[in-house]
Amino acid sequence: MIPAALLKKVRRIEIRTTRLVNDLFGGEYESVFKGQGIEFADVREYVPGDDIRTIDWNVTARSAHPFVKKFVETRELTVFFVVDMSGSQHFGTSGKLKSEIAAEIAAILAFSAVKNNDKTGLLICTDRVEKFLPVKKGRNHALRVIREILGYQPQSRGTKLESAIQYIHNVLTRSAVVFLISDFQDEGYEKALKILSQKHDVVAIHLKDRLERSFPGVGLVELRDRETGETTLIDSSSRTFRKRFEENTRAREESTSKLFRKLQIDRVEVPAEASYIDPLIKFFKSRERKRK
Repeated sequence: MIPAALLKKVRRIEIRTTRLVNDLFGGEYESVFKGQGIEFADVREYVPGDDIRTIDWNVTARSAHPFVKKFVETRELTVFFVVDMSGSQHFGTSGKLKSEIAAEIAAILAFSAVKNNDKTGLLICTDRVEKFLPVKKGRNHALRVIREILGYQPQSRGTKLESAIQYIHNVLTRSAVVFLISDFQDEGYEKALKILSQKHDVVAIHLKDRLERSFPGVGLVELRDRETGETTLIDSSSRTFRKRFEENTRAREESTSKLFRKLQIDRVEVPAEASYIDPLIKFFKSRERKRK
């Protein structure tokens, strides 16, 4: 039995994101994510300049005139969401948890896929693969993807993106668009990500919270690591502490950014305190320019 409160949340997200898809993202999605191949559509009479390799010899023989085959790009795509649901995703200081933002972004992309008759699938991970939904078409399946992200209660709080990335590489036999949604507070996944990106179009959705980038000076604070459960008492009024905190955060972000550039993986940075719409639009516009 699905809780009524969860269904209400899913419905609210559906209404909001469907409007965004219709107004902003549907056409952008279609122009950026093209089909993965071509298929035969029809034949037409040969005209000078046509590639002779496309001549349909059977039709040509029957009609006594040369005909060529017409091909169209196959539109259908597989869109797969890999969503980090570790402890750090259940954190937020701007009114929404990072996991809730992940669900809303996935909803926009999933309903864009539905509008274009594409398939969607989902993998939820922590330090292990926790939930896998095989790819399917249709609105109902997209709604299930969103419901799982919103309502899933993870068994573990740790993070190991490597396990999820390797799993997806093994189960996705055909080329897909893989949205990797995480705060990327992890290490050791670089090799697996490189292998995955060689076969699939990987897009990193990087979720951030401002408190994880800059700590306010509010005196003594007890912090608890959401992934390990460990607590520590810090003096946030210390300039030395705040400087070290910001330097460590900056170093981690620079390392992540460098990795994505090296692997030529697009990264969409989504600050929790701001709208995710502008970063997504910027991403689509950037991808569109690259295709021209």
